[in-house]
Amino acid sequence: MFIFTQILPPDASGVSHYTLSLTADDRTRSRHRFTTEEGETVSLNLPRGTILQHGDRLASETGETVLLVTAKPEPIFTVTAHNPLDLLRAAYHLGNRHVSLEITPDYLRLSPDSVLKSMLQQMGLQVIEEIAPFFPETGAYHHHHNHE
Repeated sequence: MFIFTQILPPDASGVSHYTLSLTADDRTRSRHRFTTEEGETVSLNLPRGTILQHGDRLASETGETVLLVTAKPEPIFTVTAHNPLDLLRAAYHLGNRHVSLEITPDYLRLSPDSVLKSMLQQMGLQVIEEIAPFFPETGAYHHHHNHE
């Protein structure tokens, strides 16, 4: 079993040997055992608090094996509105409930929850159930690596 201990810089050379598709929640698990797309059991032993991003590449303890992290499609709600202010109000109310939320100019995404779905629909928003990659905000004070 390979143990991955470091995130490679974006400009690091080398071919990825394995692909690990993770849900948004799984990408917050810095010390956990997973199975790659190729069926290999791997273990992550990254610094606590690490949040992995789609496209991150991890190196094994020896540095010889490279793992590509991808965002695994998962059940989500995509919320849209007729105008930006309604979407902003929805983000405010969901934030007050400490809901993990993906925020874009055109839609919000969140994990499925029937109570929240009802609240959003009562606010006049459209809620669509989908299977898609989920990229929630990490928070204003959370330290994370950024490849931009």
